[in-house]
Amino acid sequence: MYYRPIGASDYNLQLMREMDELHLKDPTLGTRRMTKFLVKKGYKISRNKTRRLMRLMRISAVYCVPRTTVSDPTRYKYPYLLKGLDITRPNQVWMIDISYIPMAKGFMYFFGILDVYSRKLLGWSLSKSMEASWVCSCISDTISRFGKPEIINSDQGSQFISEQYIALIKSYQTIHISMDGKGRAIGNVFIERFFRTLKYDKLYLCPAGDGLELYTHCKEFITYYNQERMHSSIEDYTPNQYYHKVA
Repeated sequence: MYYRPIGASDYNLQLMREMDELHLKDPTLGTRRMTKFLVKKGYKISRNKTRRLMRLMRISAVYCVPRTTVSDPTRYKYPYLLKGLDITRPNQVWMIDISYIPMAKGFMYFFGILDVYSRKLLGWSLSKSMEASWVCSCISDTISRFGKPEIINSDQGSQFISEQYIALIKSYQTIHISMDGKGRAIGNVFIERFFRTLKYDKLYLCPAGDGLELYTHCKEFITYYNQERMHSSIEDYTPNQYYHKVA
C-alpha cells in the first residue's frame, strides 16, 4: 500500500483565504480571536483547527512580550542587529521571509528577498513546500546577481535556523546574520508590507488558477513594483531607481 497525499479541501482553502486576509488586516489576532472572527462570518471552526491551519500557513500573532526568560540558545542563535541602525546604502540590509499565497485551488509559498534601503525586491521564488534548500537556492542566486549584503535579517522560522541556511550564510564570511526576537512586532516590517501589497494589489484581485498562473501574476506585479511604482518613503523614486541611485 502506498500513501497518496490529499490536498486541502475547498472548505479549508476558503477558511485559509479568510484567515490570511484577517491576519493582514490585524496581525495581532491569535487563535482565540481569529476563531471568533471566523465564527461571526458563519464558519464552523474550532480553535484547534484554527491553530492547525495557522501553523500550515506559517502565520502567528504578532505582539510584544516582556523579556522574563532567555530564549533557548538552540533555537535562537543570532541577535537582532537592526535596532538603531542607520540604513544609508543598498545591500546594507536584506530582509527575507516566507508568505502563504492562496490560489483558486490550493496554495503555494512565496519566498522574498528585499533590500531595505531601496525597498527593491531583489529575489523571489514559489514553492509547494518550505524546504531550507529552496530558501538557500534563492539566496545564492540573488547574491550571484546583486552581490553580498552586509546583513541578512529573518525571523526564527525553521528554515532560517537550519544548519543548511546558517552554513550557507557563513560561507560568504562577511555577511552578518540577524534574527527577530520572538514576539518582536516590527522586526521584519518591510518585507511584511511587501507581502501585503502583493496580495491586496494583485493576487486577491486576480486569483491564480494554478502555479504557472500564480508565477505569471507575481512576475508581472514585481516588475511593476520595482520599476514603476513610486514610494513616498524613498523620495517618490521607484525601488529600482533608488537602488541604482547609489549602487
